[in-house]
Amino acid sequence: MTKAHTDREFEGELQELRNQLLEMAGRVESMIADSIRALVQRDSDLAVRTIEADNRVDRDELEADDLCLRILARRQPMASDLRFITLALKMVTDLERIGDLAVNICERAIDLNQEPNLKPYEDIPRMAGVVQSMVREAIDAFVTGDVRKARAVVERDDELDELYHRVFRDLLHLMMKDPSGLERGIHIQSVAKFLERMGDHGTNLAEQVVFMVKGKDIRHPGRLEGENG
Repeated sequence: MTKAHTDREFEGELQELRNQLLEMAGRVESMIADSIRALVQRDSDLAVRTIEADNRVDRDELEADDLCLRILARRQPMASDLRFITLALKMVTDLERIGDLAVNICERAIDLNQEPNLKPYEDIPRMAGVVQSMVREAIDAFVTGDVRKARAVVERDDELDELYHRVFRDLLHLMMKDPSGLERGIHIQSVAKFLERMGDHGTNLAEQVVFMVKGKDIRHPGRLEGENG
């Protein structure tokens, strides 16, 4: 087998991995949207279907892991290719956990849909929109090696945190005013917390892109502001 042929095979495997990540991220993004739609539109059937969709995301994780390990064993990649593959292993874990959190939202939605609405959902859909954007942009940055886009994703986590704190304050006020809504309020607060945790995973995805491209770890506070490039 010639070196050129081997190189083409290797590049084909890397492209397959990129495609798997894109497909997995697309499924996870749909799960986020569907979980919130099930909540806002009080659609428990959609919640059940979204829970079932997590099985495909779990398979995505296993298939991507298997491909990464096969590439590592057969090609023994170096430098940037090695970073790409090892970070892909981490990224599929973040994506799978986001899918699990969407399942958690669906479970809360099924419970909430059996009771009258405590309040109109306003900031919850906004949070979901931010999370979807973070996941989509982080994966796009990963595939294209766009550090600037990855940094923008990291910065959006502050926006998500502010929305979460607003939801928490509003719910606390409602529950203090009317204790009969305590259980529903706790469920809604849990949904907001699940979205906030999704944002943390989206931030992880973006930080890994910066490490892949620049070889620098920006996970610790203060590092992002102090770096150039």
